Amino acid sequence: MGKLEDVRAFFEKDRFATENGMVIDSIGENTAVCSMVISQRHMNAVGNVMGGVYFTLADFTFAVATNHEEPGIVSLSSTINFHAIAKGEKIICEAKKIKQGRTTCSYEMTVSDEKGNLLATVLTTGYNTRKQ
Repeated sequence: MGKLEDVRAFFEKDRFATENGMVIDSIGENTAVCSMVISQRHMNAVGNVMGGVYFTLADFTFAVATNHEEPGIVSLSSTINFHAIAKGEKIICEAKKIKQGRTTCSYEMTVSDEKGNLLATVLTTGYNTRKQ
C-alpha cells in the first residue's frame, strides 16, 4: 500500500473501528497514529469513555502500524493499563514497534487525549501469518 490514501481505503473494511469513528491520521515505518472524536455512544454508565474504546483504538492502530506496508500480522496477545479518564473531546493513539522477530513482533500503543493526558498503554504481541 504505502500511501496514506491507499491505507485508509484498505482499512475502511475494518467496519467496527471505522463505524465507531476511528480514523488513520498518519503512517510511518513500523508506526501509525489513529484518532477518534468521543461521542455519547462511547460512554459508560458513569459518563466516562468505556475502556473498550481505548482498547479498540489501540488494537486498530496496531493493525495499521503492522499491516500498512504488507498485510499479514495478527494479534496474539495484548495487555492494557488504564491511567486516566479522557478530559478532552478526542483521543489519539500512537503505535510504535518495540521488537521484530522472525515470526512475532512487539508493539507499544499509547492512548492520550488531545490535551496530552496519558489515558492508557497497550502492549501487543503480533504473529506474522506470512511466515507460515
